[in-house]
Amino acid sequence: MEAKEASNKKKYDRKRIKISSKRQITIPAKYYDALKIDKEMECIYTEGMLILLPIRNEKSEFAEEILKDLINQGYSGEELLKEFKRISRNVRPAVEKMIEEADNLAKKVAEDYVDYTADIFDQE
Repeated sequence: MEAKEASNKKKYDRKRIKISSKRQITIPAKYYDALKIDKEMECIYTEGMLILLPIRNEKSEFAEEILKDLINQGYSGEELLKEFKRISRNVRPAVEKMIEEADNLAKKVAEDYVDYTADIFDQE
């Protein structure tokens, strides 16, 4: 049971990055690649944290995935259009729920954050 509980825990990766004199940062390649970042990111400030989210054209990405799935299920013609419209209406609430879950995770990370500065510099 302990292994199952451990696998259910959310994992996050952490890396210290430098800020240039022009207030610029470099996103580590492994994060950049994993997030499939293009040319822009959304920057959110909340609870003393910055959250960077890749900007994507979600509408077209979701539309393509929805259409692909519906075609694989055998839909075509008017049936395909009707089912596509029905499912498309649910995309925005699903994205909003994902954003809410990301916000909750960010709050949890902030709550669990431990500042080791005093330990490093032998200050009490």
